[in-house]
Amino acid sequence: MATVDTVWRASDTDPGAIDAALRSALAHVHRENAGYVPARVLNLVCVVDRQYSGEIANRLRRVGRYHPSRTIVCSVDPKRTTLDAVATIAAPSEVRDGEIGLLRETVVVECGERHLKHLDRIVDPLVVTDLLTCVWAPHGHDEAVDALLDLAQIVLTDSVDDPEPAEALRRARRLSEEVYVVDLAWLRSTPWRERIAATFDPDTVRPELRTISDVTIRHHPDSAASALLLVGWLASRLDWRCAPLMTQRSGVISGKVAARRQDVQVRLESDPRMQVRGLAGLTLATASGRSYSLDRGRGGLRAHFENRRGEQRDWTILGASRGEAGILGEGIRQALLRDPTYGPALAAAAALLP
Repeated sequence: MATVDTVWRASDTDPGAIDAALRSALAHVHRENAGYVPARVLNLVCVVDRQYSGEIANRLRRVGRYHPSRTIVCSVDPKRTTLDAVATIAAPSEVRDGEIGLLRETVVVECGERHLKHLDRIVDPLVVTDLLTCVWAPHGHDEAVDALLDLAQIVLTDSVDDPEPAEALRRARRLSEEVYVVDLAWLRSTPWRERIAATFDPDTVRPELRTISDVTIRHHPDSAASALLLVGWLASRLDWRCAPLMTQRSGVISGKVAARRQDVQVRLESDPRMQVRGLAGLTLATASGRSYSLDRGRGGLRAHFENRRGEQRDWTILGASRGEAGILGEGIRQALLRDPTYGPALAAAAALLP
């Protein structure tokens, strides 16, 4: 849809002036057409490195209908000592009589590292009151996130961004004690969890859940956190007792967890051929000799089943991948929801940490 933008900018400014400019611009746009109404669902505060702010802006443009109502981007330049700002109000180019044109507001505040410790003082006047506020810092800046915890209700994170999966999951646990955490590493496993649940959903197959004896997960080299969360989900749903896994010299993470009937062998394998973050495949085997595999493929997930008698079936599950733009859009949508399965899965994954 074509849009028209109203833009305000200032150098060496302050949060009060930015807020006043936004209010004035919104009033001006509404006077031009009474059909223009500001969207009022969610504040999203992004803390990004200035040199990568364009990349983040492109990701946000592709989230489609899940775009936040007001986006406040804190663009961090280590050497900056003052605040510059650009405020943009995007409106549909045409609104017919009787229709509503939703306005999307974006504020870019250029700040320095010296501002991060007290970032709440800058952001507080800029968020729309009485709306949920979500904080996302894709380039780290934990200090900034911590400064905003009293202001925010949700933290959007991505555990695969941290080169140390253990530290990423531990931080997610600490954050979840104060706010609701939406983890993109967890959302990348959604299609896989859905397929596993669907496979064992029939009454005739469900008892096999209690006989799972081997779990192998193949993942992108940077996505061990997603693999750990998937195992954590299985453990939390099936009452497995988790113990720390071991990291082998080859980089494979493996070990055993205790199910009610038997131990379950767990193996996490890095797949260097993967070009995108997330999971590459998984295999579940049961004590009865059944084996069920899913692998990422062109157009969807390739599924393979075989049993002890040697019977085999192969098929493709179409449209399983949503891409990185779809993952971020789903993350913003999840900020307005509550997933009761993530917390237990995160706790179990933390118990598996090598």
